Amino acid sequence: MNILKAGLVYFLRVFGAGFALALVRVPFLVPRLGARNAELLETPIMLGVIIWASWRLADRHVELGRLARLLAGTVAFTLLVTAELLVAYALGMRSFGEYIGARDPVSGSIYAASLLVFALAPACWRNRPGPGKSVGLQNGTP
Repeated sequence: MNILKAGLVYFLRVFGAGFALALVRVPFLVPRLGARNAELLETPIMLGVIIWASWRLADRHVELGRLARLLAGTVAFTLLVTAELLVAYALGMRSFGEYIGARDPVSGSIYAASLLVFALAPACWRNRPGPGKSVGLQNGTP
């Protein structure tokens, strides 16, 4: 259950930031810079959000080992891709295949790479105990 909760919170943090940035990117940056440049400008910010959110996941859930954090990242990845496709569909965009095919080859490739980073990032942090927590002990024994 902790894996699902951690994955959901991780997804909500990153999706929320991406949604907020899209409210700026689409109406203000795309008309001035074009879709490709606007998306490329947003990418470093989103990677920063991913790094922060994945660190928070690892820091808040010291009980989760690397594999469990990878599973939480996979849960979050699945939710993010599903949410993005549902939002695109709700906004009257295309089918799944058409949506993917319509992506800019440069910014779309970088976006796909950032999705991979998003899925893997929680597993990249070392387990370290927070205040009053111990990673190496279970039931009071080493």
